[in-house]
Amino acid sequence: MDVSLLTWIVTIAAIAGFFVFDFFAHVRTPHAPTLKESGFWSAFYVGIAVIFGFLVMWVWGGTYGGEYFAGYVTEKALSVDNLFVFVIIMASFSVPREYQQKVLLIGIAMALVMRGAFIALGAAAINAYAWVFYLFGAFLIYTAIKLIIDHVRDDDDEAGESRITRLVKRILPTTDEYHGDRLTVRINGKRMVTPMLLTLVAIGFADLVFAVDSIPAIYGLTQEAYLVFTANAFALLGLRQLFFLIGGLLDRLVYLSYGLSLILAFIGVKLVLHALHENTLGFINDGEHVEVPEVSTGTSLIVIIGILVITTVASLLKTGGKAQPLPTVEEAQKDPTHED
Repeated sequence: MDVSLLTWIVTIAAIAGFFVFDFFAHVRTPHAPTLKESGFWSAFYVGIAVIFGFLVMWVWGGTYGGEYFAGYVTEKALSVDNLFVFVIIMASFSVPREYQQKVLLIGIAMALVMRGAFIALGAAAINAYAWVFYLFGAFLIYTAIKLIIDHVRDDDDEAGESRITRLVKRILPTTDEYHGDRLTVRINGKRMVTPMLLTLVAIGFADLVFAVDSIPAIYGLTQEAYLVFTANAFALLGLRQLFFLIGGLLDRLVYLSYGLSLILAFIGVKLVLHALHENTLGFINDGEHVEVPEVSTGTSLIVIIGILVITTVASLLKTGGKAQPLPTVEEAQKDPTHED
């Protein structure tokens, strides 16, 4: 796949433009978005992602277009799982709903920057060492198993964020109350950090963990750095709106973790098979390629979508599909528990 420097620049500029537009059009003035607003803009960004996929097909061919769509669907599904942690973080810091948009947008922007760095590192490693696919595959299979175990135990991953935010509190003076959507405030001549900044620190740490999981997953579907980056970027665009659109429905997707673990395990096996097919390690088949079947992009896309549909439908059937409303601004302000 031949992608010129100009194409990269235009793509990155366009994606940055969407973030800037999002900030000035929706986030700059704090407000709690309506269901109609969230639904429209969520559909808008999904539409942009689909149009881009067809553009990839037109310019570079159906194979690369299929790889993009497989990567986009996978990253979108993983992004929905990320929302569970965002909900926990928002609740633990009692972020008023009208300020949650700003936290989410900044957090998503941080996620894209971190993933961009991981994408560059992953591309360099793959180009230099074909055996990296073994590591990626093993890591995804391990992650899939851990995801199921954590779900069965009903564990959450807040310990990491709590340690990080407690460390920040020890280093920097913090306030117990919000001051609008400001990150810092001067009180009695002393600059202090607000809970808004602590929330961003927690989300930033979560983004780092998510990047470690998601980048090996998409490299199992395509080795083209351009497709990896754009699939991630378009999956993250609209995530803010999706947060408010599905709201309490997240709690009803009880089987999503199982579905995501199956997807990660499937991609992990696919990576190991690809690594065996491209094998260069001397202690495996004397350094020769191993004749094993490889999973096509079309099959990957069918398996991923099939798993997501089955787990979503099964979840809604089990729970009745009833969503819990998100806390209102008044409810959040009545419970100012800003400690993690």
